[in-house]
Amino acid sequence: MNLPAAELFKSSKRIHRYPGNPILSAGLVPYPTALTFNAGVTKFNGKYVMIFRNDYGSAEEQRIAPHDTTDLGIAYSDDGIRWEVGPKPVFKLRDEEIIRAYDPRLTVLDGRCYMCFAVDTKHGIRGGIAVTDDFETFEILSLSTPDLRNMVLFPEKVRGRYMRLERPFTVYSRGGTDRFDTWISESPDLKYWGGSELLLAVEHVPFANDKIGPAAPPIRTSRGWLTTFHAVDIDPARGKNGWEPSWKKRYTAGIMLLDLDDPRRIVGMSQTPLLSPEASYEVEGGFRNHVIFPGGMILEDSGEVKIYYGAADAVVCLATADAEELVRLCLE
Repeated sequence: MNLPAAELFKSSKRIHRYPGNPILSAGLVPYPTALTFNAGVTKFNGKYVMIFRNDYGSAEEQRIAPHDTTDLGIAYSDDGIRWEVGPKPVFKLRDEEIIRAYDPRLTVLDGRCYMCFAVDTKHGIRGGIAVTDDFETFEILSLSTPDLRNMVLFPEKVRGRYMRLERPFTVYSRGGTDRFDTWISESPDLKYWGGSELLLAVEHVPFANDKIGPAAPPIRTSRGWLTTFHAVDIDPARGKNGWEPSWKKRYTAGIMLLDLDDPRRIVGMSQTPLLSPEASYEVEGGFRNHVIFPGGMILEDSGEVKIYYGAADAVVCLATADAEELVRLCLE
């Protein structure tokens, strides 16, 4: 597809931003925070639950990475729109080796809530999986070897195996720079992972020239596993686009459909973004502008899909669409 850039990077007409965006920002958090974004969202025991990334250092501290001014906060909602933030953070990792944990993704499996997250360590970035029943106590089930990130779990077993999407950092084998792709792995017990295969490469996404990776955990539809991914294009001509001296990347959200019985097979994928940075809270005033990063996707009984995403690495936003419309978008 050789569309002009102005057309290629338009958001789909099949998705609608919530008019009251952002739905969560630093001003709603009752403890120290500078940036509140990249949240995992699910439904658990009849309520909407959000675990969000909370970067609580000052603007100056946030410019220095990696840093230890990050923890995970929690919020609850009855309608998925209006949120009440808990009184304190619920998850933080920090010791002599681990610097911080961040970017949570939530999946309910067999009546328990599992959280994937990224971990910065002094010897690389690891992907973790934890489980909780009360959002107060988390049992860590596995931590990957470096370097792995953006892991998301499928909400049920496929052919008796747990499945996850992930993004390894294949620097040396991909030319010594960003050329990161989406992979798929399986496990008998959520602890030991293998059977890994490439699922989607960056060169197969028309609106990416830098990297791609998983975003929100997949949801089941009658036509396949509907799943979002993040796609990054880079332009050396871009200048200052946020708090950093220079930010040359743009993050968009793509969507694809995977086979229900064999999610290693892509049934269809939209050739243009599902969401591209366009709204004011996506393109200005953030830590890194022109960034959209989905972290949660909920299929309602009505057929509506709620997609929760981080905007400009600063706030949490909501967009909605009809599930069948999203499936058609993937298959066209």
